[in-house]
Amino acid sequence: MFRRSKWIWIIIAAGAVFVSTAKADDTVVRSFASGSTASTVGIVPPSEDVEIGGPQALSADGQGNLFVLDQVNGRILQFDPKQPNAEPDVLKMPADVQPTDLVVRNDDIMVWDGGVRTLKAAQGQSTRGLGGDVVQLEEVSTRGADDQVAASAFAQMGSQPPSSATDLLDQNTRAAIVRTTRQPDRQYVASRSKGSVIADIIPDKGNASVRVEIQTMVTNETIGQLGLRVRNQLGAVEFLEIDNSDRFYVLAEDIPPSGKNASTFVARYAANGRLEGIYELPLENTPLTRRFVTVSGDGDVYFLRTKTDGIEVVGVGFRPLRNVSVIDTRPPRTPAGAGAPAQPDTKFSGVAAMRPSNRQQAIETAFAFEGIQWKLTPANYGGDPDSQCAGFNRIRRPWYLQGKLNQEVRGVPYCWGCHGSLANFKQRIESGTLAGNVCTRNAPRPDVAGVDCSAFVSATWGLSVHYTTAAIPAIAKAVENPWDLKPGDALNKPGSHVMLFLRFTPDRKAEVMESSTGGCNGRVCRNVYPLASLLARGYAPVRFRGFADDQMAVSASAYHDTEAAPTGRKSANTRR
Repeated sequence: MFRRSKWIWIIIAAGAVFVSTAKADDTVVRSFASGSTASTVGIVPPSEDVEIGGPQALSADGQGNLFVLDQVNGRILQFDPKQPNAEPDVLKMPADVQPTDLVVRNDDIMVWDGGVRTLKAAQGQSTRGLGGDVVQLEEVSTRGADDQVAASAFAQMGSQPPSSATDLLDQNTRAAIVRTTRQPDRQYVASRSKGSVIADIIPDKGNASVRVEIQTMVTNETIGQLGLRVRNQLGAVEFLEIDNSDRFYVLAEDIPPSGKNASTFVARYAANGRLEGIYELPLENTPLTRRFVTVSGDGDVYFLRTKTDGIEVVGVGFRPLRNVSVIDTRPPRTPAGAGAPAQPDTKFSGVAAMRPSNRQQAIETAFAFEGIQWKLTPANYGGDPDSQCAGFNRIRRPWYLQGKLNQEVRGVPYCWGCHGSLANFKQRIESGTLAGNVCTRNAPRPDVAGVDCSAFVSATWGLSVHYTTAAIPAIAKAVENPWDLKPGDALNKPGSHVMLFLRFTPDRKAEVMESSTGGCNGRVCRNVYPLASLLARGYAPVRFRGFADDQMAVSASAYHDTEAAPTGRKSANTRR
């Protein structure tokens, strides 16, 4: 019987004493090579300032099937992880859907394409295939922001509408007090065994611990209370699932002040609230993916690992715990140097002119790149069929521009190898230059306008030349504690990708602005990511050395406890 007064505390601490049995090994349950056939997935190989592009999401349904979002090939692969030799079913997405996230609940296949879109099999077809079937999906509805369960499911991994820009841009809020503490967060979850539930994540004792209260949405019955405490600081805390055995699953991040060895794990509790153990997620040196973990109805935890030649779906090993007071998360399991990002070019000696710049100007410039409205003329659009990229089945034109000829569009397009100021982009577009180029395996084209990731950050910092991700360490200093990031700083992975940091969300994720082929569908956009997932993958917090006034107050968060959080979730304080 569940007792309301009992709490189970988890403490993450290096070198502390704990009672634990050994962790089970991770197991690869299914591999997919790179390609476009039924048993392969689309992989865009990495290049300078470009991460690997590939499947972005892994989700499970109530029958134990797994679904991989193969957005490069415009489809979803469905398979049973317990039948590794069976052919997967291929679910083809509508041509106008280009999602970056996927959630499967009951018979709903929901994808994130700037908002929630629900897909189902076209008339006369079924997604309950026998293996090897090809099924055409069609859109049945576009769920609104008022669908709390769907919005909260996508917000678990950061797929959510951006928060209000006025907190950073409005003259009256620029000097607002920067909140450094976690805010209460209400999450809505369609669980396997208890139906739709509400999980309130309530801060407790600073930034190192929270309480998780779970109640049913229909009867408001409290069915669980969990406590979670870490040695350092909690990043994202997400209530994931209640499995068919009534066990609770919570995703959490522990982030040390150094930012090194940041860990992400899933804690599992019994139905009575007793901690049973954890699953440590192998994020180290893996490319950035959106939904990298899912929990099946049977309680199996799966991880999506992308590689240069394909993907692996990993069954994450479980570490049972007995009477635990302290959990010691293990150091990275990937050998040193394996899959590590390129080393920064510390000998870079380029000289760049720069206009006087500060954090306020950097943020205003970033939002101008993201918010610019311009008309896509035939000269900007180019001819059809568009030229294909070398090495993979994609086209040169950024996805968000497809079908928008002679329409107003928003945002500066991604352009491989392109750089320049916003004024330069406007001038080139008005003169009829082609807009955007996502062919990152081809040589950069001089006849195209836009910016790539590092060119965008260089422009926001007021630089007249393009500093690549490998050269950024020459003009930026490390931010030793990632929680000290300020608006206008950056998260940089030398040789791979860079994002401009905007602020921490109330639930302790990182909101960024970036120019990206995948995460932004080929333009400059805002995104939200769990912080530890960035740090573990090699992103380093850095601060531009050239800001004229680094003490200027820019609001990193101006939310009040009773306001709606930017994820579409509500503060726990509004419940009472």
